[in-house]
Amino acid sequence: MQIEIVGRGFEVDGECRESIRKRFDRVGRQVSEHSRLEIVLREETNPAIREKYVAEATLRLKRTTLHAEERSEKMDHSIKEVALDIRRQVKRHRELRRKRTETRRLMARMRNREA
Repeated sequence: MQIEIVGRGFEVDGECRESIRKRFDRVGRQVSEHSRLEIVLREETNPAIREKYVAEATLRLKRTTLHAEERSEKMDHSIKEVALDIRRQVKRHRELRRKRTETRRLMARMRNREA
């Protein structure tokens, strides 16, 4: 999995990059090596907004795109939450794909019995 990290109004340092790689390592093992993960980290400048640190993640797979966005008062917490959200979406996507192939196999067996 290729990871692209972009900071908009937020300085992305080595520690932050390492944290992101660590958080999305499990997702990388579950998806294709050709998939792309784009992380956008930004800081809202409006002082009226308490949860000013925003982390967005877009995971582009072969046939689908998964997206998550989280806001909090700390960037580390936003990254953690967006990683959990993407992990849940990947798990659900894999289960749906797996069930689809199982259903197709079952239907093929049913057709062969009828013929």
